[in-house]
Amino acid sequence: MNNIYMLILGMMIVTYLPRFIPFVLMNNKKIPPKVEEFLSYIPYAALGALVIPGFITAIPGHILASVGGIVAALILGYFNGKVIIPVVGAICTCMLLVNLGI
Repeated sequence: MNNIYMLILGMMIVTYLPRFIPFVLMNNKKIPPKVEEFLSYIPYAALGALVIPGFITAIPGHILASVGGIVAALILGYFNGKVIIPVVGAICTCMLLVNLGI
């Protein structure tokens, strides 16, 4: 039982340090505009990396519904800067296309 608590503690430390160290080191420093612009694209890259493979493999036999979901996510992501709206929109689009038999 003691090993489980040590494992949980170790996982907490390993998860927390990569978030805490940059916060402490960059506390009083100004991020250059180019780096800030680069960091603004990370949510879109994460959306693509997480959603596209999931849509292609999530609905076996319904490739068109998967492609429709991907297109919906791209369109909603382009017009809306948040991540949740494209994800929910893509899920709804896939559900609609599958229920229509596409």
